[in-house]
Amino acid sequence: MRKVLRVAKREYLATVRTKGFIIGLVVAPVLFGGSALAMLLFRNQVDTRDKLIAVIDRSSLVADVVIAAAEQRNAAVVYDTLRGERVRAPYVIEVVPRDDVDPDRQRLELSNRVRRGELHAFVEIGPGVLHPREDTAVSHIKYYSKSAALDDLRGWIERPINGQLRELRLAEAGVDPTTAEDMFDWVGAVPMGLVRVDPETGAVAEAERSTEAQAIVAPLVMPMLMFLMIMLGAVPLLNAVMEEKSQRIAEVVLGSATPFEFMLGKVLGGVGVSLTAATVYVAGGVFAVQHLGWADYIPYHVLPWFFAYTLLAIVMLGATYAAFGSLCNDPSEAQSMMLPGMLPVMIPMFVLVPVLREPTSTFATGLSFVPFFTPMLMLIRQTVQESIPVWQPWVGVAGMILFAAFCVWAGGRVFRVAILMQGTPPKLGNIVRWALRG
Repeated sequence: MRKVLRVAKREYLATVRTKGFIIGLVVAPVLFGGSALAMLLFRNQVDTRDKLIAVIDRSSLVADVVIAAAEQRNAAVVYDTLRGERVRAPYVIEVVPRDDVDPDRQRLELSNRVRRGELHAFVEIGPGVLHPREDTAVSHIKYYSKSAALDDLRGWIERPINGQLRELRLAEAGVDPTTAEDMFDWVGAVPMGLVRVDPETGAVAEAERSTEAQAIVAPLVMPMLMFLMIMLGAVPLLNAVMEEKSQRIAEVVLGSATPFEFMLGKVLGGVGVSLTAATVYVAGGVFAVQHLGWADYIPYHVLPWFFAYTLLAIVMLGATYAAFGSLCNDPSEAQSMMLPGMLPVMIPMFVLVPVLREPTSTFATGLSFVPFFTPMLMLIRQTVQESIPVWQPWVGVAGMILFAAFCVWAGGRVFRVAILMQGTPPKLGNIVRWALRG
């Protein structure tokens, strides 16, 4: 065991003492949260130039309402009253007389104006929009622009048009629109947790209101952090072992340690690297979240499980990657082994959303008991607000311990045979034979 610890210490110190490790600690979360950070930093970097929208109102009912709505919107949101700066793009409406003789030619001319940058977009309102069920072919509102599906203006222009059409329909039915406002009021369902008994007082505690952020942020952040730990602690073992084999460094080390001790030491070194990084990230994250007043978002009861899952995941995957690395003779072979080695990590990411939505379903429960998938999926199921049976995490950990022992045993047998073999490409048959027979 002393030799194992010496190899582990060497691997750990050789990694954490490098500038690359320190830089990686800083850069990795920036890369993973880059999109959110970019949205935060550049949220005010918007195009504030006038957006000219042409409107073809074939119904002759709503063009004036769109103009009035644009003027009202421009007066309210275009300028920041405190700074006196333009912060939004004004919407300028141009009503275009309809061409009933050759409407296709009119659409082409307006499309060319959009292409030349003279217009931002144009809208065509069908003649039958007031009663769309009578003739759906002429009851359309069509929005034409270079990126119509993603254009925020498309969603805005629907509101004044449909608001005016609703008032006209009420007037036709003999209902005063001003007295019928509450007919269209919408009462949303407030998301609440479950009512529980206060363990201190024994009284019924009022259910707390839950938010989308509380339901999503922690179940997404913690698996992402575990994925990052695996990338830091387990994945590099493949290339590290391959390089030591190709440079014959392993032959020197094996003069004083057995192949199993050598492999296990490297795996434990990876565990130490991952746990060090995880401690830094978790401690820093908890401090930052508490400082921002978002302490309710932290699932403190899950943090010990996170470290346990991370440790066992690194042992399982680290042994697998070390065994794969011992099979490779050059970087191209190592690259080919990367995909099968990453599948146990990627598959939980693919099913993250259905597990997050239905953590107690048969699908989520069954997958979370697969040892390779247990770290991420069981962690997600424990992090969501819907509680899972208490016994399931313990069974998952027990299965991981047994499977981690198997991975170390089988990986050690493959490592023992393959580490000293030169020029033999990795083959599935050889891997299975060496793992079972040694």
